[in-house]
Amino acid sequence: MVQVEPAHEQPGADQRRRAPSGTSPARRVIRTGFIVTAVALVAATFTYPFLWLISASLKPRYQVFDNLLIPREVQPQNYTSLLDAVPFLTWFGNSMIVGVMAALTVTLSSALVAFGFAYFRFPGRNLLFLLVLGTMMLPAAVTMIPTFLIWQELGLSQTQVPLWAHNVFASAFYVFLMRQFFLSLPRDTFEAARVDGCGYFGLFWRIAMPLCKPALIVVFIFEFRASWTDLIRPLIYLQDEALYTLPRGLKAVLDAFGQGGEQRWEIVMAASVLATVPLIILFFCAQRYFVEGIATQGRKG
Repeated sequence: MVQVEPAHEQPGADQRRRAPSGTSPARRVIRTGFIVTAVALVAATFTYPFLWLISASLKPRYQVFDNLLIPREVQPQNYTSLLDAVPFLTWFGNSMIVGVMAALTVTLSSALVAFGFAYFRFPGRNLLFLLVLGTMMLPAAVTMIPTFLIWQELGLSQTQVPLWAHNVFASAFYVFLMRQFFLSLPRDTFEAARVDGCGYFGLFWRIAMPLCKPALIVVFIFEFRASWTDLIRPLIYLQDEALYTLPRGLKAVLDAFGQGGEQRWEIVMAASVLATVPLIILFFCAQRYFVEGIATQGRKG
């Protein structure tokens, strides 16, 4: 018999056959490095202003605007000077109370309205929902004076109540956002609960609310941030310094120590840092809920 010897393959041929098709490892490394570099540049662009603010708050007056991130002279007593000059802690507490009240009221009221639009079927539902969304087209300046007159008639125009009580009537944007979450829930779950004797409010509180926890937290954080940074309403309603929120207090600090004042910009920078840090901490602690909300919507879509 004639024996046929197997053909000799070139070295590396088997490895080339097994290599997956697509970009080479070198190209993947280059692409990954490019993406990492781009992300780092974008992160540095957004981080630099806050780092500069922290650095400026620790500098002496004549070095605040020297544009150096590392101060030549560190002056941490700027923060104690701020606390001695103005009731900053009182303003911080006022902002915390107003922010929590505003976020709680708008989250609960918007969720209740959104559940009604998502669960119930009635004639004119879509038209009514469009009317609710249409209120988003109204500029805030249009309703500013009528709203002030209403609070003045109620005797609450010089209190903190107007800063958060308007949220009792829900927000069109949050109603739209939460309605989309409620519509994604399986209706069979609600029908089974109805068979077991659960009422409509029980469906909302015991089933819908726990299942939409990421959406509720996102709404709470968005409104807390909006209330924390709101300056227009405190300027309109608050005249007593003891009732100031942080934005209104920062305006007072700027008037006293900034442009037109004593030109002590290091005090203004220290106040800005203390007003910004709580929001950074809040977003850092709640970032997983943002990711969870986006991932949940992606799976449902």
